[in-house]
Amino acid sequence: MSNKKFRGTDVLLHEKRVFEPKEDVLNRSLVKNWDEEIEKGKDIEKYWAEKAEQFVWFKKWNKILDESNKPFYQWFTGGKINLTYNAVDRWIETGKRNSLAIIYINERGEEIKLTFYELYTHVNKMANALKNLGVVKGDVVSIYMPMCIESIISMLACAKIGAIHNVVYSGLSVGSFVERMNDSKSKILIAADGTYRRGKIIDLKNIVDEAILRCPSIQSVVVINHVKESYELAELSGIELLYDRLVEGESSYCEPVWLNSEDPLFILYTSGSVGEPKGVIHTTAGYMVGVATTLKYNFDIHDDDLWWCTGDIGWITGHSYSVYGPLLLGTTSIIYEGGPDFPDPGIWWKIIEKYGVTKFYTSPTAIRHLMRFGERYAKLYDLSSLRILGTVGETLNPEAWMWFYRNIGNKNCPIIDTWWQTENGMHLIAPTPTISLKPGSVAKPFPGIEADIFDDDGNSLPPGQGGHLVIKKPWPAMFRTLLNNDERFLDTYWNDFPECVFKSGDLARKDEDGYFWIQGRSDDILKVAGHRIGSSEVESALVSHPAISEASVIGKKDPVKGEVIKAFVILKGGYKFDSKLIEELKEHVGHELGPVAVIGEITSVDNLPKTRSGKIMRRILRAKDTGEELGDTSTLDM
Repeated sequence: MSNKKFRGTDVLLHEKRVFEPKEDVLNRSLVKNWDEEIEKGKDIEKYWAEKAEQFVWFKKWNKILDESNKPFYQWFTGGKINLTYNAVDRWIETGKRNSLAIIYINERGEEIKLTFYELYTHVNKMANALKNLGVVKGDVVSIYMPMCIESIISMLACAKIGAIHNVVYSGLSVGSFVERMNDSKSKILIAADGTYRRGKIIDLKNIVDEAILRCPSIQSVVVINHVKESYELAELSGIELLYDRLVEGESSYCEPVWLNSEDPLFILYTSGSVGEPKGVIHTTAGYMVGVATTLKYNFDIHDDDLWWCTGDIGWITGHSYSVYGPLLLGTTSIIYEGGPDFPDPGIWWKIIEKYGVTKFYTSPTAIRHLMRFGERYAKLYDLSSLRILGTVGETLNPEAWMWFYRNIGNKNCPIIDTWWQTENGMHLIAPTPTISLKPGSVAKPFPGIEADIFDDDGNSLPPGQGGHLVIKKPWPAMFRTLLNNDERFLDTYWNDFPECVFKSGDLARKDEDGYFWIQGRSDDILKVAGHRIGSSEVESALVSHPAISEASVIGKKDPVKGEVIKAFVILKGGYKFDSKLIEELKEHVGHELGPVAVIGEITSVDNLPKTRSGKIMRRILRAKDTGEELGDTSTLDM
């Protein structure tokens, strides 16, 4: 943990545009007065208990929030519940058995539709098959698959019988894969033979074959024929089984295991700036209540909605808002296996038109990438079915916000720019459809969430001053600890400030209206001539220039100013990177942020290093620029 002091940023990007909610949005909204809802959330126990009542409990809780061992908080203690029962089974009993649960599509144009009843039978067969492999409550089952139907079935099957799933992103290398298997002591591995990426087959089975030799805890490997037509048993080792044969003949009914509220639901690994990946542990009841509630209210989910979250199941967005959230609300959702620009940059808009998607949730990185191709692809398709747009992953800079709003939402759709993390499990700060929107701001905390901006000493900072973004009260979907590492859990998140305040590691400021503006990670602050500048605000200034679609900045040592800014930019089509444009960009940033934002160097690049969840990895840029070791690159999208 860094002991580096931080006293706020001195340079702010000022965004003055405000967009009021449209009348039809207000009329349709589940919550008409968001201020009243925030007021209700001040009594956090009463508020979350009310939201928990929407689910089916085998046994109600004795205590809503147990704070006896801070910061190891517990929610709904004494209760018994099953998440899969609430996400799938209960819809069979309430008239939705023949309603669509999932529409799976891939880049090859293939489509699979599953009703809630069909999903129910598939999940039960897999759950029974896992039990026959010796899986019992508390065992860890790892899942190494792309965005396919079987990956969702496997997650739900684990939750049905109380197994803890550990989804490993299907693009990780052998070493990262082994590390996660062994740290979690996984008993079973469920893996696809491969996936398609931009027309090419990625062989996942080769990675599994190499990795499994170094994973002594794995007793069985279940292989799904996702890209190959078939496997011959002779090709398989003794611990390997074919998915289709495994579930064949299994009963389509499986009794749910009623779990304690605090029983672990899943482990999900996330990498920090330094050190080994962290195994984040989420438990059952609080996660379920938080995820379903935030999706329902932030995106105003109705029975006639078609939801599409582009987040991969290998990341928390995929867990919370591709899989569990929509199913817990009985909502039909799109699951897409493919990138945003193959076979062409209009594929997402084509899918929205074809199926009539109403709510669309994606990453700022994807939006900025698609901006490079201009407006023409969006104009090819009828996107009038859309009612709400949303983003997740990192800051949606104002110009990307405006492009999304104009070209995809046709100036009719509010943009729900959400702030949260793997550790949080659910949205913590986000606008809702019924409040004023400010491009670049994540607006206000969700009801029951008390967020603030602290200086290094734990003092609350006034509006306009940047500092540490902290959460001052517990929330139901919060992680409980890091696997096998309570000490790291405490040191990383809880020990810097008194009163058990959660330190997010992000920097932000509040404005005079109480809206939050994310400025970047605490290790991404630039110090130029004694002035502290948020990296995300410099990047927003660059992207606001018409020639730039994406940008990232780092600090570069300077003998006079201490640091100057080095910028890496991706140009939009039709622009030439030359000395004239470089000077124009420097002047533009100075105009937007003031004379202290000194750009020392600008480099044109074709791509920026990003995690597979879309976050730009500035530390990789710094390491490459200085020739240092790259550190943990397991989540890097090579």
